[in-house]
Amino acid sequence: MTEPRWLDEAQLAAWVRLAAVLELLPGVLDTQLRRDAGLTHFDYFVLAMLSEAPKRTLRMTALALRTNSTLPRLSHVVKRLEDRGLIERFPCPEDARATNARLTPAGWEKIQATAPGHVDTVRDHVIDVLTPTQITQLTKITEAILTTLDPNGHLSHAD
Repeated sequence: MTEPRWLDEAQLAAWVRLAAVLELLPGVLDTQLRRDAGLTHFDYFVLAMLSEAPKRTLRMTALALRTNSTLPRLSHVVKRLEDRGLIERFPCPEDARATNARLTPAGWEKIQATAPGHVDTVRDHVIDVLTPTQITQLTKITEAILTTLDPNGHLSHAD
């Protein structure tokens, strides 16, 4: 049996801080979105991915990839958003076996109304506490980590 490759002091300090961010940031984002828009962070992410898609429409399988979701979880969330009139589902015209999800006009209005508060929260807790150099470093750091976590770039497609 080989000896574990323990983290040195500097590596442990970096890891503990990254783990703290990974634990705390989702709650901060979720709290703001629930309070201001009645959406979870995942709800918002689904709406945002549709808002960026051509014709604000994606196959459910493509939406699942872009949101790193299983189809059952995504279907549950889309159903909830559909019940609120924010998304509609319909058979894919190119493949009757597939289902598309489309942002409705009400969903587009919701994402437009919600985005400013979300961006303010992201700025307050992440962007504005960093220098321009640190932003560049953060981009490089996350790109390096994402090469193993998201090698096909499904979640890291934004530039």
